Amino acid sequence: MLTYDPDDTLAHRLDPRSKLALQIGFAATALAHTSLRALLVLSAVTAVVLLVARVPLLEALSAYRFALVFLALAPLLAGLTFGSPWFDLADAGTSARASYRVLLILLVSAAYIRSTPVRASRAAIQRTIPGKPGQLLGVGVALVFRFLPVLQADLRTIRDAMAARLGDERGAVDRASTLGLLGLSRAFDRADRLALALQARCFAWNPTLPPLSFSRLDYPVFGVAVAFVISAAL
Repeated sequence: MLTYDPDDTLAHRLDPRSKLALQIGFAATALAHTSLRALLVLSAVTAVVLLVARVPLLEALSAYRFALVFLALAPLLAGLTFGSPWFDLADAGTSARASYRVLLILLVSAAYIRSTPVRASRAAIQRTIPGKPGQLLGVGVALVFRFLPVLQADLRTIRDAMAARLGDERGAVDRASTLGLLGLSRAFDRADRLALALQARCFAWNPTLPPLSFSRLDYPVFGVAVAFVISAAL
């Protein structure tokens, strides 16, 4: 599970706004360029980002294992045809490159999650987008970062409980439906408890957020983000 991990890496010392800008620029470039040379450059950038944030590659891949299943199936489904030759390598290759670009974007976002506190992300969003839209988006991002790991833990608990009761010997459809129903029930219970907790703590739309400021380290990162955006537009 990917969560914020306090550390003193270069990525942790960066302003969250420069990291968000880098993510946006990287995603735009990854979606705009599909050549092999572009994929190699983006892969190198991803490796540098993971190294700077000290994110173990295997841990990041494990956190995205459910998304990886869909990314792996996409080329297989794209290559299938309803006649000879039954499998189109060109379509499968195009889909595989698209899946790989999505994987690179996910890995870069993993570095952001590992190196950025939730409150800092909310502060960056609310100070970039003024007014109620920024407050609403900031609250939404903060709740997702805090709520999603809890839901993932609930699903693992349900899955382990089913396995302890020999539920893994049941059919795949039966297991999936049971896990889905119990997961939804637990999610609604969690949402009710979250709403009650927010009321008990006098939830504020505009709380005192941590101060943000650009340092000398942020300007090169922001420049790289601008270069990514320009390259995506060309």
